[in-house]
Amino acid sequence: MKNLITIIFLTFSILLIAQTDPKIYDIIEAVSEERLRNDVKTLADFGTRHTLSDTLSDTRGIGAARRWIKSQFDNISKDCNDCLEVFFQKDLVAKGTNQRIVKDVMVVNVVAIQRGTKYPNRYIIMSGDIDSRVSDPTDFTSDSPGANDNATGMAGAIEAARVLSKYKFESSIVYLGLSGEEQGLFGGQGMARYAQENNWDIIGVLNNDMIGNIEGVDGVIDNRAFRIFSEPITTAETDPERLARQARGRRFYGGEVDGTSRQLARYVHKTTETYMPEMNPMMIYRLDRFGRGGHHRPFNDAGFAGIRIMEAHENYTQQHQDIRTENGIDYGDTFEHVNFPYCKKLTAVNAITMASLASAPPAPSEVGIGGIVEPSAKLKWNKVDGATGYKIYWRDTTSPTWDHSRYVGDVTEFTLEGIVIDNFLFGVAAVGKDGHESVVVFPNKIIR
Repeated sequence: MKNLITIIFLTFSILLIAQTDPKIYDIIEAVSEERLRNDVKTLADFGTRHTLSDTLSDTRGIGAARRWIKSQFDNISKDCNDCLEVFFQKDLVAKGTNQRIVKDVMVVNVVAIQRGTKYPNRYIIMSGDIDSRVSDPTDFTSDSPGANDNATGMAGAIEAARVLSKYKFESSIVYLGLSGEEQGLFGGQGMARYAQENNWDIIGVLNNDMIGNIEGVDGVIDNRAFRIFSEPITTAETDPERLARQARGRRFYGGEVDGTSRQLARYVHKTTETYMPEMNPMMIYRLDRFGRGGHHRPFNDAGFAGIRIMEAHENYTQQHQDIRTENGIDYGDTFEHVNFPYCKKLTAVNAITMASLASAPPAPSEVGIGGIVEPSAKLKWNKVDGATGYKIYWRDTTSPTWDHSRYVGDVTEFTLEGIVIDNFLFGVAAVGKDGHESVVVFPNKIIR
């Protein structure tokens, strides 16, 4: 009888952890293609959103665009009983800071915070860029609609706010419009400093930059694949001795591709495969596209986890181009090139990732591992507030994703018998009452 009760309990526990959350499917369905279309059209119709463009007009330039974005967040907040804190965050960037800053400019970001009910100082951020440009990055007067780059990412953040503001989450969610990306990532730098100065505990930053194109310059048409760019380990550490210790540790114990940003990327991959299996998330082991950069980088530089989510197949004739027709090719980032069913899918990917993370308990801060010259792997971690249990993950050393897992209940140490520590990489996630998990934490100490 005792054995039977144990089997029933274990079976129930496995089913409880394996279940999906119905509200995540509701969130996917609630994302509106029509609203995304209307928002991208509105942003493109401001003519140019160049960082140095007009700030006084109500119809043209970045000033009009950011005021409109703030008005949308304000309206969303009214609809949810003032559930959003909406404000401008700004920094002055002086002329000559780099070659693209040809006059003094106030770089202004638009911020909307949906406070968490239990962990108000823990933040998951979705960002899109407000600004746009043409071929010459210093040309701030020519038409630069920036429909895909990056009205789609900005519209996605607004739409995510409309959908997720209907729910309450334990952790805070930030919907963010960043300026100054094309001039040198200035908006992200300012916002990362703001987060540091206000002691924000950032779970992760989902930077959305170009989420609306399915027809690549390589001839591929694909409305399911998207890329997740992430750096392997943090670049924020500056203490030479600490850096040397970390490098020695990675040499003997691994972890070269297991920094916090890479774990965030794996979380997006796993959440997408669970709730949107029709999509094809591609893990790209690189900070960004070859030799290029995006607005997650300043957050990475400040020590925060941050990734870039974007289309899989780019069309360079529609990026950073003067609007023109040459040799039968229409150049320019214009509205008609955006695929809105695809934009809806990638907006949903962001929304369900944020909903899952904001519903989960914090991740363990300490994870120890041992099992040298033993036929088993031992893991030990700190107890997490709000966790009802924990899950151990492991994968082949050459695998990009966590391929194996075991739910171990409400304990803080466990031995995986028969799993040789030499052949795999390991991590631990905290699990909440509804089955939502934290990001996986790679071991940060050795058990002797």
